[in-house]
Amino acid sequence: MKNATLPPLRVESELRAAAESVLQEGETLSGFVLEAVRLNIARREAQREFITRGLVAREEAKLSGHYVSSDEMLKRLDASLAKARAKQAVGNR
Repeated sequence: MKNATLPPLRVESELRAAAESVLQEGETLSGFVLEAVRLNIARREAQREFITRGLVAREEAKLSGHYVSSDEMLKRLDASLAKARAKQAVGNR
């Protein structure tokens, strides 16, 4: 596979200094930028998939006529959160 390059970036010196200040031992600025690009690509792909799943679910709900109210969903989410917190509290003892 042939290697390609990303376009060079012109940034404010403060941004470069901030990036350099958080580099880990042995890490290069180029490696840091490459990791940031990879993470941003993964985040955007996940976001796109999330939106796609939401749109599909909306269409399925329209076709079936089965909806869950926002109040009911919030109750379910609160219950899940309370259960997870309780489980975490037991595990931390």
